[in-house]
Amino acid sequence: MNVLGIIASGVAALFITVALAKSARRVALRPHVPNEPGGHAPRAEALRRTGGATAVLGVGTATGVALWLGAADDAAGSVGGLLAGAGIVAALGLVHDLKPLWTALRLAVQTAAAILVVCLAGLSPAAGVLAALWIVLVTNAFALLDHADGLLTAVGLVTAAGLLACALVGGDPALALLPTTLVAGLAGFLLHTWHPARLRLGATGAQFTGFALAASGALILAAAPSGRAAWAALPALATVALADSALVLISRRRAARSPLRDTDDHIAHRMRRVRVTVPGAAVLTALWAAVPVATGTLVYAELLHPAFLLLPLVGTAAAVFALLRIPAYAPPRTGPSRTTPSRTASSGAAPSRTAAARRAQASGVGAAIPAAASAPGAKASAPGQGAPAARTAAGHPTVPPPPTGRPAAEAAAAAAERG
Repeated sequence: MNVLGIIASGVAALFITVALAKSARRVALRPHVPNEPGGHAPRAEALRRTGGATAVLGVGTATGVALWLGAADDAAGSVGGLLAGAGIVAALGLVHDLKPLWTALRLAVQTAAAILVVCLAGLSPAAGVLAALWIVLVTNAFALLDHADGLLTAVGLVTAAGLLACALVGGDPALALLPTTLVAGLAGFLLHTWHPARLRLGATGAQFTGFALAASGALILAAAPSGRAAWAALPALATVALADSALVLISRRRAARSPLRDTDDHIAHRMRRVRVTVPGAAVLTALWAAVPVATGTLVYAELLHPAFLLLPLVGTAAAVFALLRIPAYAPPRTGPSRTTPSRTASSGAAPSRTAAARRAQASGVGAAIPAAASAPGAKASAPGQGAPAARTAAGHPTVPPPPTGRPAAEAAAAAAERG
């Protein structure tokens, strides 16, 4: 494949993406868009969420036409498998945008697509297993960068440019086909996803971008000449994506949160907490990604020693450590007291009255018998005259006599006459 073919494919991807994204944006911003039947989200919001399909169609159409015209030469199988796997992942993302899927199902489909790529590329079993694992890991790492307007588009653009340079330097221009169209497609979509975003990449565009970058890097690494330090240079191109994943996992582990529950704890979220604007976060992250991408490209071209790759890695580790110090989670809320101050103030004497009532009720039985003896006009009974005592010799309480219904004075006189 010659340079003119690469340029033509990129231009075609740019124009197709711009045309489709402009049409989708016009429909999404049309006023008074009715809701879908059944009470679902408005069609405009769903269209903005699935706007990444326009970039997928632009990149996929340009790459597919170039393959049909024989632009990939002997590497048509590898490039075709790469495009097919990226298309499968994009279709999965489109379904996920419309109806969220289980994480296990998404990982299974991504693994199957990665296995398809490595099988069509003709890699050895050991290299194929490592490449498939790498593709799944990096795909999800790049997809997590879609948490701010323009962030993933800018980082993906920088990374795809580095892969394009490595493919051209490595002497296999056919593997530069998909990175070229991806650079053009992301550049055409960047205007629509920049803050404030009219369209979003969503799971469709994010997973397609991550899979295309990861699979292209794996195939370029497998096809690299033996004298080049591709084993160290090409993985460095995914430094920022992997740093964001590490930041999220470490932060959620320290906060005892689920690693699968997405919250506002990514790179751009923490930058926003230190007063960085949304476009500023995207620009800073893209510049951060440009450092390891440029270093890895120069190392791959044998213009720098592989030891220079330690510099961006150390800087990335320091940046992750600094971002971890920025609080990402709100403090836990304390539940309100059941008794409000007003209610406590209005019923301040209630506890004392309640306690007094309990004490009176507890002593009511024992106080009933002595109270009868202290009635007005009553006389004390002499011992041995049959009067009921308070307690028996065994210490058991006695049962008081039944009431006679007569006044207390008459009862006392009758008792005296009997005595």
